[in-house]
Amino acid sequence: MTAKRALTVLAAAGAAALTVTAPTASTAAPERSAACGAGYVGLTFDDGPSGTTTQLLGALRQNGLRATMFNQGQYAAADPSLVRAQVTAGMWVANHSYTHPHLTRLSQAQIDSEISRTQQAVTNAGGGTPKLFRPPYGETNATVKSVAARYGLTEIIWHVDSQDWNGASTDAIVQSVARLTNGQIILMHDWPANTLAAIPRIAQTLTSRGLCAGTISPQTGRAVAP
Repeated sequence: MTAKRALTVLAAAGAAALTVTAPTASTAAPERSAACGAGYVGLTFDDGPSGTTTQLLGALRQNGLRATMFNQGQYAAADPSLVRAQVTAGMWVANHSYTHPHLTRLSQAQIDSEISRTQQAVTNAGGGTPKLFRPPYGETNATVKSVAARYGLTEIIWHVDSQDWNGASTDAIVQSVARLTNGQIILMHDWPANTLAAIPRIAQTLTSRGLCAGTISPQTGRAVAP
């Protein structure tokens, strides 16, 4: 009788433990989604990979941020290890032409070369096959769009320009991030020191506004949950 009673007590205790842990698991999920309650934004960095890419990736990872890296094909081909580092750090790799020309001034064949060589360079470097394309300077026309579409690329411009390429201060870059709303995309660059310095405050700004760094949908061209 004593043994049976002990088993009964143990079984009851086990059932009680199950009823205690279940609510804890169910309440954790809403807390995670609440952090992104205001939606997702797209952080994008153009013109890499470069000598500062490793530092940028470290800052992004340390602050829990993911971003889309619009790489130039010539740089991806020159240092494939940095493209792999971008992927390893959880970033998404995209196409930003091979030599960063004014595409709207080129022939269709030249545009094709710029886009196709970058697709190949990124793929060869281990960055996967890009689905997104950003024309240099944001300059585009019907020919550029049609060539990009031929390679299965969605053209992505931006909603907010951080002006980091134009010497914007760290404060100004952070303020530009504060203007983002759900689904919007911001233009930044791989190389400015002020952009690198802004990363921790960019993370804080997004958190304070209930926004998270998301991926960019090839279907809509807007930022969505990863």
